[in-house]
Amino acid sequence: MPGYGDSPPAEMVATAQGRVAFLDRVLQELGMRRPVLISPSMSGRFALPFLLAQGDRLAGFVPIAPVGTKDYAAEQYHRVQTPTLILYGDRDASLGPQALQSLRHLPRHRVAVVPDAGHACYLDKPEDFHRALLGFLRQLK
Repeated sequence: MPGYGDSPPAEMVATAQGRVAFLDRVLQELGMRRPVLISPSMSGRFALPFLLAQGDRLAGFVPIAPVGTKDYAAEQYHRVQTPTLILYGDRDASLGPQALQSLRHLPRHRVAVVPDAGHACYLDKPEDFHRALLGFLRQLK
């Protein structure tokens, strides 16, 4: 993601609107129609504004203890109709439960907690993570 990790900062993604435009362009360049957006941790800065602005373009949304959930009001989440699987590890004592407090306002959500897993539950318990993810994907239309 531009501006994260070892990638250089990018002016385009300095605002939420710019991050929506960036993600929109990535999806267009890849020719993706109605993808399921999986958003672990820091990618929440990109995925959450996209979900709120263009969630109808997504077949599903899978936030995995994303950052930035407190930046939006319950009313904003209530308007989103994208099927959502809120996923986090039960040993993630901060971001997982914090994200759940905000994301529980999404009307079409369900929650999966990965046992004995931390913040990066997909690395700690990949089989359990994939079982939850695949179960969610199978129930999408």
